[in-house]
Amino acid sequence: MKFSIKLVLSTMIVLALALGFSGFYFVNYVFETSLDREVGQALDESSILSFAFETAALNVPLKYSVLPDSVVEEIASKLEMEGQGGGRLLRIADEEKNILYTSSGFTSDEGLLPQTDLRTKSYRVIRAQGGFYVHTCVAINTLNRMLYLETMKDVTEVFTERALGFSLYRKVTVVILLTGIVIMLFIASLLTKPIRLLTKATRKMAAGDYTYRARQVSRDELGQLTGDFNRMANALEENICKLEEEIEAREEFMGAFAHELKTPLTAIIGYADMLRSHKLDEEKSIMSANYIYTEGKRLEAMSFRLLDIIVAKQDEARLLDVPVGELFAYLREMFAEKKEMDIRFVYEEAVVRMEANLIKTVLVNLIDNACKASEYSGVSPEPGGKAADQKGADMAGVPEASVSGGSTGVVEVTGERVDGGYRIAVRDYGIGIPEEEQIKIVKAFYMVDKSRARSKNGAGLGLALCAEILKIHHSGLQIESKEGEGSCFSFVLAL
Repeated sequence: MKFSIKLVLSTMIVLALALGFSGFYFVNYVFETSLDREVGQALDESSILSFAFETAALNVPLKYSVLPDSVVEEIASKLEMEGQGGGRLLRIADEEKNILYTSSGFTSDEGLLPQTDLRTKSYRVIRAQGGFYVHTCVAINTLNRMLYLETMKDVTEVFTERALGFSLYRKVTVVILLTGIVIMLFIASLLTKPIRLLTKATRKMAAGDYTYRARQVSRDELGQLTGDFNRMANALEENICKLEEEIEAREEFMGAFAHELKTPLTAIIGYADMLRSHKLDEEKSIMSANYIYTEGKRLEAMSFRLLDIIVAKQDEARLLDVPVGELFAYLREMFAEKKEMDIRFVYEEAVVRMEANLIKTVLVNLIDNACKASEYSGVSPEPGGKAADQKGADMAGVPEASVSGGSTGVVEVTGERVDGGYRIAVRDYGIGIPEEEQIKIVKAFYMVDKSRARSKNGAGLGLALCAEILKIHHSGLQIESKEGEGSCFSFVLAL
């Protein structure tokens, strides 16, 4: 059953009970008030009749010392005739409860006689002859006789009015309930509209439409619930999009991983089969073994890089305060033997929070990539030219850049204070990266030029590892590159 129908039914039940009890109380209160008024009038009339009877008995001639029965009947007859217009019925009994006079139509029994004496008036409401009457009884002591005067007053109209009142109230109650049902259906429809909209939204989302949102139509608690539902739906949609992106990235990763494994394994298996099944001369045997060794080393490097990425994603770096000079001294020593490249180190002294070994890994990868990119560039800035001198002008008091003149490529590694931290950048003047490729190069196994990367035993994992290491340093890799002009990879660490 719908919530709106339950709301209407429960409201109508409460309303019906309230109208029923209140109507019964109201009609019954009016009836009891009217009946009490009629009973009071009947008792007053009984007192008046007893007084009139006593007065009439006193006017009897003195020859009677005791009021005779004939006189009693005569007086009762006159009293009945005088009150015929009011529907008065009389009955008179003597001391022995014997009936002396009875009006035509007086059908009540003698139940009140034993309850009545000179000090007590008694009455009751009875049903007789298809109507309702107030039956009264009073004792009269006159001329040495004890008589009992009974009256019957018709109060059928009071009971008829009560019946009409209940009938009318039932009709009014039915009309009110029917009208209330129509009004409550309208109100329930308005009140439950946010619920219907939420239900529609949940069904849409359950069917896969995660962009659908419930319309907020009120500012009350249900309106707040709608707003909270929409915010929850936004968060759910974002999480689902992230999950879909992760699944897609994982599928791409697995495909690229399988492809990267296939190439060296095919070469290893092919040359190993050649060595196993053919008698080769020494030169071909050495060449085959060299291919197997080279591809094996490539697989080994790729496995180590993958392991480093997994560890970097799961590990929490222990950041320490490290002087920048120690980091640049390590890099200068690391690339001292790379005579074919002009690698320039320019930095500003500072103390930076980092995990030194991880940041060294990042910089070694970036410098190594810069050297590979520079080898394919036909243009090289003059040693000591604008690329080197500008930094020297900006950073007074820093160590001189190490310059190898006559090189085929220049790589600049710089460090400087900036707002919010310390920026380390690696710049080359090599072939550059197309703009549409710059977002993708931090993905595992992604290579802009696969043939060139494989010729250098690359697998597309270096930048992915750098990105993961910088994440645990609360930083990120910033890429500036123009095709044919070179690239600059930089990141900012906390001072």
